[in-house]
Amino acid sequence: MKLVFSRKGFDTTAGGVPSPIIDGVPVSLPIPTQDRSCTRFADRDLGELVSTLTRGRIDGAHLCHDDPMFADGLCWFGQCGAAQGHLARHGVGPGDHFLFFGLFADPETGERHHRIFAHMGVEACGSPEAVRRCRSWQEPPRPHPHAEGEWPANNAIWFGPGATARSAADGLRLTQPGGPLNRWRVPPWLKQRGLTYHDRPDRWIGRRSLDSARRGQEFVCDIGRAREPRLWLEGMIALIENRPAG
Repeated sequence: MKLVFSRKGFDTTAGGVPSPIIDGVPVSLPIPTQDRSCTRFADRDLGELVSTLTRGRIDGAHLCHDDPMFADGLCWFGQCGAAQGHLARHGVGPGDHFLFFGLFADPETGERHHRIFAHMGVEACGSPEAVRRCRSWQEPPRPHPHAEGEWPANNAIWFGPGATARSAADGLRLTQPGGPLNRWRVPPWLKQRGLTYHDRPDRWIGRRSLDSARRGQEFVCDIGRAREPRLWLEGMIALIENRPAG
């Protein structure tokens, strides 16, 4: 099995501010876009929120890249270009799992930190035309941006069971307490298994800390059939879905 840490949502470049945590729930804001979308922030009931956070720079009338998309226990996620090529080169496909993370602000202190906010188990992937032919395919609740307009030749949609976090559990926070932002708390097995974009030995601080890459969308770890990483993943999914593990 491949486990992918996938960076998504607002950040200092796309959107310009962290996503918020509202009433204890992380709300990942889809990044703004100018084309290849027919969904506006207002269509997601995010217009007032995004206008407040960006001080009117982005408002409900702006188009958003509504991806990944979640509904009824399912996830639709699009990727293309170099990031899709990276996933393909590392053999990511059906049976693998994505943990989506992004930049968030603590609701009390404003501290910026990375946290996991959703997950998806890959059931099918491929071009928009090919993935729709899969037996398990279900249409998303809104037009998916990776099925709109012109995209690179390797444009793909990934589909499978998934969910967003129901709480901002401490166990889903990646940034270590006190920061800095890119200093992550990680399980000891991750250093041994390896993580793409993190080959330099000096990125790994001891067994439980990682200086995570500032750039890159998809960080891939091949956990194979190893029991410890699979149990860790099960625990993360349980935290996201706010249910007991196992």
